[in-house]
Amino acid sequence: MRETFLKTTEEILDADPDVAVVLADISAAQLAGAARRHPDRVINVGIREQLLVSTGAGLALAGLRPIVHTFPSFLVERAFEQIKLDFSHQEVGGVLVSYGASYDMSMAGRTHQSPGDVALIDSLPGWTVHVPGHAAEARRLLLESVPGDGRVYLRLSAQANASPHLGVGFTRLRFGSAGVVVAVGPVLDRVLRACAGLDVTVLYASTIRPFDSAGLRSAVLSASGSVVLVEPYSAGTSAYWVSEALSDLPHRLRSLGVRRDAEVRTYGEIGDHDLAHGLDAGSLRLSIRDFLGE
Repeated sequence: MRETFLKTTEEILDADPDVAVVLADISAAQLAGAARRHPDRVINVGIREQLLVSTGAGLALAGLRPIVHTFPSFLVERAFEQIKLDFSHQEVGGVLVSYGASYDMSMAGRTHQSPGDVALIDSLPGWTVHVPGHAAEARRLLLESVPGDGRVYLRLSAQANASPHLGVGFTRLRFGSAGVVVAVGPVLDRVLRACAGLDVTVLYASTIRPFDSAGLRSAVLSASGSVVLVEPYSAGTSAYWVSEALSDLPHRLRSLGVRRDAEVRTYGEIGDHDLAHGLDAGSLRLSIRDFLGE
């Protein structure tokens, strides 16, 4: 996804003189050619992430469309005050693009892990949040995010599904009657393996804000009110939106994602963290079956 994002960003810079890119060293080498061609629109502020976000907002106030990029722990967590005040409070738009997800860089330790980024962005009104599960989805979502003046968070990951799904809102990939399993972004393939042979409906989304309430309601009305929400960041991040969507319908919810009860302090590989958080296919299957009583 990262390589696709960088290639697409170069294409956008070459085609649209109103787009600027702001970096904090991360990916600066890959965009060096674009920086030579567009020195006034590719800005590297160094490892000063609060300045990174404020510069992007300033460019937006000046009439440019900023793409602001670094790792999520630095982009969202470290610079959240600037996102809140310089973008949201000032009511200016931009495209914030992170790479690294919850624990893609697990070998770098806790400083490079950010399972709470979507929840932080979700505390601010008016943001669109994309969580692509494939490089083709990432490209399309970036191209759709640049026009206009909205506030967009695009969350890229090293983990990916085998095939893209380019639908809008929730796409229904399997039909069943015992429950509805919602998969967000790069967890989809694991969810499909976990649900093999189970009588469940599987919904997929690469855009999770705005939340597709109508799509979820339709699936629940066709199946049952038992909903399993699988997200590749903090468990339960979208639980409020599920409850709002189904507020007038009998339902129950199981939220699966990065665990909240304890910090996983191991380093290891991505797969080790999937297992520790119950986000591998085997653990997901056990959780889903236990919840549905199968």
